[in-house]
Amino acid sequence: MKRYVLVFVSLIFSVLAIQAQNRESTIQLFPLEDVQLLPSPFEQAMELNKSYLLSLDADRLLAPYQKEAGLKPKAENYTNWENTGLDGHIGGHYLSALSLMYASTKDNEIKAKIDYMLSELKRCQDASGNGYIGGVPGSKALWAEIKEGNIEAGNFDLNKKWVPLYNIHKVYAGLRDAYLFSHSELAKEMLIRMTDWAVDLVSQLSDDQIQDMLRSEYGGLNEVFADAAIISGNKKYLKLAEQFTQRKILDPLIDHQDQLTGLHANTQIPKIIGAKRIADLQGNEAWDSASRFFWETVVQNRTVSIGGNSAYEHFHPSDDFSKMITSVEGPETCNTYNMLKLSVQLFQSEGDVRYVDYYEGALYNHILSTQHPVHGGFVYFTPMRPGHYRVYSQPQTSFWCCVGSGLENHSKYGEFIYAHHDDALFVNLFIPSILDWNEKGIEIIQNTKFPFEETAQILVNPKRPEKFTLNLRYPTWVKSGEMKLKINGQLQEIKNNPGEYISINRLWEKGDKIELELGMHVSVEQLPDHSDYYSFLFGPIVLASKTNSDDMDGLLADDSRGGHIAKGKQLPIQDLPYLVSNKNELENLPELISHRELRFRLNNVYQHANQIEEELIPFYQIHDSRYIIYYPQSHSNESANSYFNSEAYLFSRKLDSLTVDKVSCGQQQPESDHRIEFDQSSTGLTEGVQWRVAKGWFGYDLANKKQTGEYLHIQFFDIDRPSDFDILINDIPLSNVRLEGNKEKNSLQLILPESLRKSEKLTIRFVAKAGSSTAKISEVRLLSGKLGD
Repeated sequence: MKRYVLVFVSLIFSVLAIQAQNRESTIQLFPLEDVQLLPSPFEQAMELNKSYLLSLDADRLLAPYQKEAGLKPKAENYTNWENTGLDGHIGGHYLSALSLMYASTKDNEIKAKIDYMLSELKRCQDASGNGYIGGVPGSKALWAEIKEGNIEAGNFDLNKKWVPLYNIHKVYAGLRDAYLFSHSELAKEMLIRMTDWAVDLVSQLSDDQIQDMLRSEYGGLNEVFADAAIISGNKKYLKLAEQFTQRKILDPLIDHQDQLTGLHANTQIPKIIGAKRIADLQGNEAWDSASRFFWETVVQNRTVSIGGNSAYEHFHPSDDFSKMITSVEGPETCNTYNMLKLSVQLFQSEGDVRYVDYYEGALYNHILSTQHPVHGGFVYFTPMRPGHYRVYSQPQTSFWCCVGSGLENHSKYGEFIYAHHDDALFVNLFIPSILDWNEKGIEIIQNTKFPFEETAQILVNPKRPEKFTLNLRYPTWVKSGEMKLKINGQLQEIKNNPGEYISINRLWEKGDKIELELGMHVSVEQLPDHSDYYSFLFGPIVLASKTNSDDMDGLLADDSRGGHIAKGKQLPIQDLPYLVSNKNELENLPELISHRELRFRLNNVYQHANQIEEELIPFYQIHDSRYIIYYPQSHSNESANSYFNSEAYLFSRKLDSLTVDKVSCGQQQPESDHRIEFDQSSTGLTEGVQWRVAKGWFGYDLANKKQTGEYLHIQFFDIDRPSDFDILINDIPLSNVRLEGNKEKNSLQLILPESLRKSEKLTIRFVAKAGSSTAKISEVRLLSGKLGD
């Protein structure tokens, strides 16, 4: 039974390797427990993550489930997102992470945590009586409303609850992973019972009602329902998976149309992972093609050099990365966590090196970089804004989505180093490790200090001579002709090109030794919109420079709703280093100082028209510091100064410098962080910009902790129709606004009464007059001074 479940892991968890409608079997991953990490940054990260997992109090994570089941909790909820509406979401991630860590390490203390979590969740499921397990506050009333067809869905809310479908997806995934990775039959039983609850929940709803419900973020429910179909052998769960796939997102992708601009990025990626899973089960070519087109669109047009995407959690226009380079809310870790999952799925279907190349770059440059190497804290946003910094979680204060995915990220580094298909073995990643290919009786030992050395050695140890094909990845970052290969000391001819696998079919004997030389070189990556910002790489490793460690407020996050955002001083770009060089000469600017440490001197760097010295190191090694990944480039100091003194740049700089707090309206996380409330309100998108409008009202809490707020700056779209609404602050009328609906983009600046300026919290409300509505409001800022006319 154990061996069956281990194989099942590779069949289900990535892409179900079954034949469907005569499709060929997919490439399979090895069970995590068959891959042992050897000393490397990845093994260190995994061990540190194990300590983080063990430091969390299971009873506090279980409290939301126990409360909703009518049981007395053994401890109080954790704070932060765990007691402000998303109660219980980390518990599901925690169960997944424990299961992945157990498979990777066989640690008995981790296994005991899994067993305890499952036993307590089973108590909750039994107490609920209908198969449900969840920490969503007010669960019984919420799900009763949904079942009756009373649905009010928005981007981040469902019947005024904070993404409850997304929340329970984490429980489903945790139960699935506990079955697949820790072999728990109890977890399987609980998963099927809870999936039956979901079948009953929507049994009386029409397809249109379900699609309406799916406007609210639902994570990867379609994926886990498809997995439940295979685990149980019951096709009704596959039907449920189809019902939980949002066609509004999938249909344009089927037609190869990119309509992603303005959408909340991480909401969409799990939907596509689920669609790909269903496509593989059904042999659905249209859904398969849509999944591939989504990956290509995001990776090729919307991704920066570290492998991440989105600013302010949203897909910005693919031809305008200005938000990416100016925002302190850069690529979100959860996005890359999910893009790696999708990459694995596509690789297993196609065996294409490009998916591995992306995976490798994102693994080193984003995922590995988001764990602090000493205390193990996780990063939510990784700003691309030059001169900014990142914030790290703390185990007892921080419970963001990226803490949950972070717990999983650093528990499964062995998942994609190797893969196999029939008699072929794929070596995908150059990470020190030992593979036990049980079915073949073959041991593979990979020794390397990559990327600090350009070599890798692979020992092949079959129990007896065995003929099979060894596929060695020829990365695209190695130039043609620079890959060197020796077998038992003999240099081999390589006819393959970068971006392919070097296939070696032979009778392998114990002790056969392969030596690889990987020609690493400096390359330059421009922002995808072709604006003049450039990142340097050495092989697949993104290089960056430390600037300083000044004014890094909130470096270690507290339990506030916005504690994951680096809110310290934003350094003006004209005060930071920039490159003066022709574009075709940029690759020559980094000068290697030490290969052993991967240190480079960056030449032709200027600051305030003075040439300075800069040092580049791997970005994943930079912590507790401000940094630069993308350098602005100019042909001369004169042209650089012209940009820094432009009217648009100076206006943006002044606006940012005066901002005390701001809300990007219509965007999930900024609105929830500012405790949005509303009635008869909806969101939308114009010219790639999100907005919120109401026929009733909506409002936010703005922070004014230092009591410096003096003005409100409101940006809106005055389009489509006239509007008439009042603006109130702390229930005090501030202004009545009447608009004709014909001026498109507009802004409004209002001075605060003296009586309000000493308030540490300002509650702003936009209230529509009877028979009218508010404007489509895109941004609200609290300013410390007047912006000017």
